[in-house]
Amino acid sequence: MAVPSHDVLTAGFPCQPFSKSGFQRGMSETRGTLFWNICRVLEERKPGVVLLENVRNLAGPRHTETWATIVGSLRDLGYKVSSVPTVFSPHLLPPTMGGRPQIRDRVFITATRVGRKRALAEVEDEALVPYRPIEGWDPSLWNLASDLPLEQDESVTGPYALSDTERLWIEVWEDFIQSVRPRIPGGKLPGFPIWADSFLDVPEIDETTPAWKADFLQKNSEFYLEHRWVINQWLHRHDWLSAFPPSRRKLEWQAQETPGLWDAVIHFRPSGIRAKKPTYVPALVAITQTSVVGALGRRITPREAARLQGLPDWFDFGSQQDSSTYRQLGNGVNVGAAYFIMRQHVLENLEDVEVVSSGLVEAVSRSSANPDAALQLVPLSVQLERSA
Repeated sequence: MAVPSHDVLTAGFPCQPFSKSGFQRGMSETRGTLFWNICRVLEERKPGVVLLENVRNLAGPRHTETWATIVGSLRDLGYKVSSVPTVFSPHLLPPTMGGRPQIRDRVFITATRVGRKRALAEVEDEALVPYRPIEGWDPSLWNLASDLPLEQDESVTGPYALSDTERLWIEVWEDFIQSVRPRIPGGKLPGFPIWADSFLDVPEIDETTPAWKADFLQKNSEFYLEHRWVINQWLHRHDWLSAFPPSRRKLEWQAQETPGLWDAVIHFRPSGIRAKKPTYVPALVAITQTSVVGALGRRITPREAARLQGLPDWFDFGSQQDSSTYRQLGNGVNVGAAYFIMRQHVLENLEDVEVVSSGLVEAVSRSSANPDAALQLVPLSVQLERSA
């Protein structure tokens, strides 16, 4: 086997077979079977500790058999592993522990080699860590501008700036928000998707309409009837949104008390224009929908996306196209979350880990709770390259 001996095996086997953005065929899809390659490495090299990562949907209801297969296979190979998935996100970690303002729920599977007999007998049924903020951290305190931080230099705007068409979409919906909001008690905009095409006296619902859609259609109709006068004026001002594609005639307001779209983090999604508070952003994805910072009128840069994943500023992507960098980052694992999970596993299983890797126990025990301290040490190769 070409894989050398090692103490720790980390892997993120392809997530597409389990992702909501795919067909969710799990182990029945070719890429899903790469898990068996991991098992072969474990069988041959017998590393002491395992850290696997995948999308949250891996532990969802559509993949219960797949999850059971993964856990059962690891136990058969002699690894003690919990039957309950550990789901975690970097936005739950404080900045002092490598947290980042990105909600990126991922399933982490941690295991220690204890032998098949113990692995099958000592069945654990608890997650390594609960899905909640760590050490009293309040995720609502994240601030993209200062915590990422965002690059304020106007020179970065160029290729990441919004197009005139995108600015028009935002301006029109901003007008909607500022026109309607003062007439709503408490100024609270609807939490359901706002569909301009469904501003009708009578919602278009029949026996073939799915229940979820009927609910939204009914709510949009009621909202329209309550604010008909101002909504009609808004539609008239903007030619009834006739030049807008269907997905841009929809607004998903998830920004609570944020003053307006230009103050929010925006995503141009197939389901509509989504707005969120400028605290933490949704997960980076390997496709489109790069987060737009309304206050700066641009998308986040590759450097800012790298920071969201916990990568230090000395980390370089070479001369490759931005699209490739965004794709790599969208497929990547957040450094702080992976570091925290790995460190917790070792600290909570010291006796078992000590048997298979005393060096790992020593390294983790002496390590800082914050991975950023080590990441700030620029590698010698990078220093030499910069000085050349």
